[in-house]
Amino acid sequence: MKKAIFIYNPLSGARFVVSKIGYVFEKFQKSNILIQPYILNASKQNELMELMQKESYDFAIVAGGDGSVSFVANILMKSGQNIPLGIIPAGTCNDFAKCINIPLKFEENLEVILNGNEKQVDIGLLNGERYFLNSYAGGVFADVSFKTDNEFKKNLGAFAYYIKALSEVKNIKSFQLNIKMPRREINLDAILFFITNGKSIAGFPNMVKKANLTDGMMNIAVIKRCSNIDLVSLFFKVLNGTWDKDSNVVFIEAKECFISANKDIQITVDGEKGEPLPAVIKFVNKGIKVFVK
Repeated sequence: MKKAIFIYNPLSGARFVVSKIGYVFEKFQKSNILIQPYILNASKQNELMELMQKESYDFAIVAGGDGSVSFVANILMKSGQNIPLGIIPAGTCNDFAKCINIPLKFEENLEVILNGNEKQVDIGLLNGERYFLNSYAGGVFADVSFKTDNEFKKNLGAFAYYIKALSEVKNIKSFQLNIKMPRREINLDAILFFITNGKSIAGFPNMVKKANLTDGMMNIAVIKRCSNIDLVSLFFKVLNGTWDKDSNVVFIEAKECFISANKDIQITVDGEKGEPLPAVIKFVNKGIKVFVK
């Protein structure tokens, strides 16, 4: 009998995971897979790390949002567990799940895990110590995910972020952004940047059309300082998928970079609060295995 650890966040998104636990256990038991449950708690990271190093699992499953998936991916990478990760999207945006084409319907993503089809994808490495799966961002709007009321998110989903972001337009302040790459350096008066590995960001699909999860490259997007009118126009271009043609947006590809700013700005890593700049970002080519369709 195979053995898997089922790590879940009972507070993610619509909080439906808890009511489905029995169904999950029964489903996997019928497939001759023993499930060990573990409630996700960031304050007990060391305990989970010790458990992963002590026990032997055939694979891990995480049920939660992007932050929860990122947390578990860090545990796997740091504990040296070269086992595939199954994802049950249960957050507000579920960007990484969308990037690897995981169905959002609960029963369907369980089937993806049970079918056992694995894919090796790139994973970002921040300052040599923290991994991220989908996004590293800084500037205006970067903190919108944790400044938005939880009930608002529960009722409106990702649309709650868009409303919150528009309300922040009047408070925009730019900063001098410096990005050093092996063969290039840029300096821009910016309001927002993000580094991504996939096409979906903040619930928007196909944001970075050239993004490739297996090429070892990061995609960097920078929004330059612009007028409020131009920014609102850019926001609607994001909605209709034409923002990549806007003159206020700069796109760059790199394998690694050193990034800094002339003042403190809000940083997020896979939608969670991050440490201030400067930062060194690298990508580990095909560094983690995930179950896909």
